[in-house]
Amino acid sequence: MAVSEFQEVSHVLTLTSSEKETDTKYQRVYALLLQIPAGKVSSYAALSRALSSSPRAVGGALRRNPYAPEVPCHRIICADGAIGGFKGEAQDAPSGINQKEKRRLLESEGVSFDMKGNLISKESWWNGFEV
Repeated sequence: MAVSEFQEVSHVLTLTSSEKETDTKYQRVYALLLQIPAGKVSSYAALSRALSSSPRAVGGALRRNPYAPEVPCHRIICADGAIGGFKGEAQDAPSGINQKEKRRLLESEGVSFDMKGNLISKESWWNGFEV
């Protein structure tokens, strides 16, 4: 999905002024997230390679995603298959509430994790980003 297509999607949602600043700064990240099909996941590393960026910068953009879950940041997991953090909460955060929500979203799309939160099927991986 091109940035212009993402802009069309983003105009459907209502944003605050600070979210609009985030929207502009991270449009390319959000546009690529929309390419990941339901039932598939990609990694922070794969998304950062497609953007010529760093996994940490991608994580920062995902943490600020005002469009979730319509712009599916929940479909990004760790390169080792661990479910990773969600909504700015680290994977090992004490409450684990956000990670449970991420897991629920992914499992509702058919992505399975073991009891430790690791991806079960390698067939769920997706890396078809078109920049």
